[in-house]
Amino acid sequence: MNYFIIIAVLVTVDQVFKYLAQTFLKPVGTLPIVKNVFHLTYGQNTGAAFSILQGKQAFLIIITSIVTIALVVYLIKNYKTQNHLLLISLTLFISGALGNLTDRVRLNYVVDFLDFTLVNYPIFNTADIFVVSGSIFLAYFVLFAKSVNSRKDI
Repeated sequence: MNYFIIIAVLVTVDQVFKYLAQTFLKPVGTLPIVKNVFHLTYGQNTGAAFSILQGKQAFLIIITSIVTIALVVYLIKNYKTQNHLLLISLTLFISGALGNLTDRVRLNYVVDFLDFTLVNYPIFNTADIFVVSGSIFLAYFVLFAKSVNSRKDI
């Protein structure tokens, strides 16, 4: 399986959804899908998760670039590993990071559009879903998969 093709596809999917949000959602602001539960709401985030580091675009671009390059190098070096969970987590994380990095460089903000109004959660986007999913898989790998693999060697 070519993880770099998956990265390209996921970044493209993210950018298409953000384009659609800018084109069709920005003029209306919000569109209830399930009233008072889930809305599509256009937002521009000049910060990181939960709007921390608001307005620090140069810093966020530099940090995201460094982390993404490091993860891509790690993915290339470990491409032939048998641990697909690790590779999938890196693929998802890299995809999300590149999706939001593309916005930061191109627009100087990140387009957000997914809004769970029921729990008053911050508006987010598909790239955020990729980063969070990749992080969860990576945490699982670090906490549990290594110990399972080490028991197989015994």
